[in-house]
Amino acid sequence: MFEKLPLIDHHCHGLVQRDLSEASFAALLTEAAAPLDAFSSRIGLAVRRWCAPVLDLPSHTSVSSYVSRRAALGHEEVAARFLGAAGLSALCVDTGYVPEPISSPGSLAALAGGPAFEIVRLEQVAESLHGSVSAAGFAEAFQSLLAARCQDAVGVKSIAAYRTGLDLPDARPSHAEVAVAAGRWLSGPRRLASPVLQVFLVWCGVDLGLPVQFHAGLGDSDVDLRTCDPLLLTGLIRAIEPTGVPIMLLHNYPFHREAGYLAQVFPHIYVDLGLATHNLGDRASAVLAEALELAPFGKFLFSSDAFGLAEFYYLSALLFRRGLSRVFEDGVTDGAWTADDALRFGTMIGTDTAQRVYRLGVG
Repeated sequence: MFEKLPLIDHHCHGLVQRDLSEASFAALLTEAAAPLDAFSSRIGLAVRRWCAPVLDLPSHTSVSSYVSRRAALGHEEVAARFLGAAGLSALCVDTGYVPEPISSPGSLAALAGGPAFEIVRLEQVAESLHGSVSAAGFAEAFQSLLAARCQDAVGVKSIAAYRTGLDLPDARPSHAEVAVAAGRWLSGPRRLASPVLQVFLVWCGVDLGLPVQFHAGLGDSDVDLRTCDPLLLTGLIRAIEPTGVPIMLLHNYPFHREAGYLAQVFPHIYVDLGLATHNLGDRASAVLAEALELAPFGKFLFSSDAFGLAEFYYLSALLFRRGLSRVFEDGVTDGAWTADDALRFGTMIGTDTAQRVYRLGVG
């Protein structure tokens, strides 16, 4: 039903700019710090099943054949093939994570054949001020710098889940509280891990009227998953609600049902499955069905959270379309909705909601 559904990827990252050995490819394949055998997992099997044909290899080709073919083509050709085959109408690119040289939003746009827009990471902006401002001057300096950075951006992102967990204060901190917290932070490591400052950054994003993305749920081993349940944000969500600023809950697995609840009961909450889609491989359809049990169809979006490997862009889009087709075809068969309803819902999820919430002006 949705094999060629246009998709806006509302949260993604750049690609590494180098050719990869089998070990370096495996290191980027999962969220593990040191995977023992990334290819003996659903994501590894999904690469061999669905990505191999894009590189002119048979499905289920061997790992060595896949990696050798990838190296022979070179990372630029590999990126062009997978981004071109993903069928993306537009991309919203988080530019805040750059552990090594990666592709820019502009280069991703050229590969995908659609526009790319920037998502500004709040912590990156704040940490760029470490060592150059006083505690008393931090708040004003951050607000000024954030406004400048966001002139052409379509959203901001918080990675509080990685730094403090999502059990953040509900209320906006006072100037005095920000100054005290900034003083503690500025006298220590550059990594910002203060709940007071984390929620201050979020409120500064809200002030700009831009959608605020939150990492929730699974990530690499740097997160404590127990503190990444989006339900922990409920108080802050209530506090932000009167502003009307959209809150975008990213990834969410294994809390995708909880995220669906929040999307149902709060008008400004939107959710996706993010990196879970490609990590779950053939099980992505089952989790997508669970995520859509309660979340209104108009509050659900597509994202890949692709980073490093071009395969993730392609796999996420393919598995998302595949899962969406199953969910809505089953509904048509059961008489839960009509085929026309299904097509309308699919278009909402694929492009319309992202276009409206981020005010992209694209299809």
